Amino acid sequence: MILITGGAGYIGSHTLAYFLAQGEECVVFDNLVYGHREAVPQGVPFVQGDLADVSALKHVFETYPITAVIHFAAFACVPESVQNPERYYYNNVVGTLNLLQVMHKFGVDKIVFSSTCAVYGVPEKLPLDETHPTNPISPYGRSKLMIEQIFADYRAAWGLNYAALRYFNAAGALKDGSIGESHQPENHLIPIILQTLQKGEAHFKIFGTDYDTRDGTCVRDYIHVEDLASAHYKALGGLDHFSGALNLGTGIGTTVREMFDAAEKVTGRTCQVDLCGRRPGDPPMLYAANAKAKEVLDWTPKWMDIKDILASAWNWEQNRRY
Repeated sequence: MILITGGAGYIGSHTLAYFLAQGEECVVFDNLVYGHREAVPQGVPFVQGDLADVSALKHVFETYPITAVIHFAAFACVPESVQNPERYYYNNVVGTLNLLQVMHKFGVDKIVFSSTCAVYGVPEKLPLDETHPTNPISPYGRSKLMIEQIFADYRAAWGLNYAALRYFNAAGALKDGSIGESHQPENHLIPIILQTLQKGEAHFKIFGTDYDTRDGTCVRDYIHVEDLASAHYKALGGLDHFSGALNLGTGIGTTVREMFDAAEKVTGRTCQVDLCGRRPGDPPMLYAANAKAKEVLDWTPKWMDIKDILASAWNWEQNRRY
């Protein structure tokens, strides 16, 4: 049985759905601070608990025959991490140390970890590959890099098998609209655009229009959440021959302006756009080199058209369950 920490969250719930579709048995452990109980199907074992509670973790491992862990449980808002670094280091790093302690106690040596491209910091070269220097510029990014380093040390010490999957910008939702992206407050570009278009009378703000990009707005690499889910499945299956970090992205950069224009076409709606100054800490361009993941995992993203990604997210926004 596979333990999915943070399995009621955005990426965690989509990965849970993918694993269940492959016939895997899973148990979800989530504190529901940001997750949604409705995102976990009825019949799937669910434990509401926090990684800070070692006794709760031990109870899960005592109750279920855990053989591997998919680890999503973390706080993931960059601005908040700058304002309150203690919250991020304690929850993300100490929480993971607790999880590893319990895994070791129960003889579980396989973990797939939700890392981030934020470990790289400001790009020195593009596209970003795994050889790029890691120099995160936020406590969030540093917490994720610390965890990757802990995994490497634990591998050397007691044979932990791990994959640290460095996501670029997760996007989209299941085609059937049953689960999708839902944050309070929302700070991701695609749902902000779609919710603004849905309201009609609201204004969408573009932060930074003078970057050295093709239209002056920031460029990011958007990867569909189902492609992330399939990568987790392949990574878990590949832990016998690989441990380390892998980028997960499409390798395609989309500007903020291009994203907004595509969203107008997908939704058939429009709204006022406000052009604003740059936000501190926003790199002009971030997009992935994903050759290593393709080689190691035999994985290739299927969702390559940004309009298809937007359409899946729009279907969710129109038919939200939570």
